[in-house]
Amino acid sequence: MKLSILLALIPSIQSFPIFDNQIQLFGGEPDRVIKVGPKEYKLVNEEQKLTLKRNNIKFIDVTNSINVKQAFEEGLLENVPTGFNIQSLGSKFLSDIAPPKNYTYPETISYKSDVKDFISKIDTDKMYENLSKFTSFYTRYYKSETGYESAQWLEGKLEEIIAPVKDVVNLSRVNHEGWDQFSIIASIPGKVDSKVIVGAHQDSVNLLFPSLMRSPGADDDGSGTVTILEAFRILMDSYVKGDFKPHHTLEFHFYSAEEGGLLGSFDVYQKYYQQKETVVGLLQQDMTGYTGNMKEGEIHMGLITDYTSSGLNDFIRVIVDNYCSIPYHETSCGYACSDHASAIEHGFPASFVIESEFAYSSKFIHSVYDTIDRIDWDHVKEHTKLTLGFAYELSMAKVDTDI
Repeated sequence: MKLSILLALIPSIQSFPIFDNQIQLFGGEPDRVIKVGPKEYKLVNEEQKLTLKRNNIKFIDVTNSINVKQAFEEGLLENVPTGFNIQSLGSKFLSDIAPPKNYTYPETISYKSDVKDFISKIDTDKMYENLSKFTSFYTRYYKSETGYESAQWLEGKLEEIIAPVKDVVNLSRVNHEGWDQFSIIASIPGKVDSKVIVGAHQDSVNLLFPSLMRSPGADDDGSGTVTILEAFRILMDSYVKGDFKPHHTLEFHFYSAEEGGLLGSFDVYQKYYQQKETVVGLLQQDMTGYTGNMKEGEIHMGLITDYTSSGLNDFIRVIVDNYCSIPYHETSCGYACSDHASAIEHGFPASFVIESEFAYSSKFIHSVYDTIDRIDWDHVKEHTKLTLGFAYELSMAKVDTDI
């Protein structure tokens, strides 16, 4: 079959019933442990993980983090396959982690003049240039060579931004066991160590053949990556000039391997949990650029209300109302639909704002068709406004975390 014909058939192929039976087609003993709900675990192999994603079933891969033996003993896992070594995986068990704290967030904005000035400096041409390069990698699949190379490129862009203050602003890699693409954390020190975080995932995937087929990932999540990269550039410019001194430490996270089951962000927040870090709040930006399914005059953002922190969501409502030119619509996306879930799992408050209600989000993701020509830059700019408002207002606010 010609490649052009195969590509044209991708949408129908991915929904074809053959994928529902992929376990039988591909075989292989389960060697991964995933969470598909707050207390629901499953044993799967990599092909079964792909099948779940093709069927839009979200999950967290906790293979390297959960005490599998204890999970079996407590009845959270059943049907142990013959020969499966339950002692061979992770040693942690997260069932005793307390739910995220509901801090008292500001009910009004306090830095309108500063944030408006930041917003005036948003450069969509620069974002277009960055996304053009980011989508030029054949794929950013976390297990691929080009996925590693794209992370190196992104790290280089961040190094350029922090160069004047590289001895003060910390840029670090988070390396992961089992794949080469690393997560990246850029940390602007605050007067206190508690953290305000903005996040996006850097990887992409083609769900037909992840290791073989191109995956530009312009919207998912190249758009979110360049959104927070631009916000970081603008805030760093102010920091370099000595005009921005956050109260809370402000971090920008670029996660690896979200498409593999939130693997990169789960590692990050597991370390933060073990180190007893305090996270004031995370805003996840995953898909910020597609408006093709919305009618003119109905453009909006989607504020995720399930499996997120209600108090932090209220604060985001204040930010959108004051700094964005479009409204938010409340929507839901189910369990573990992006990296904010990794924070929630470890007891840290988190929110997620996506490009629209889920019914209107891009249908081109996870394929060769998720390309830069489908990005609405006015929409990306609105998400950048949100990111700047959230990052500045919350990092400057003296939120009491001693509760």
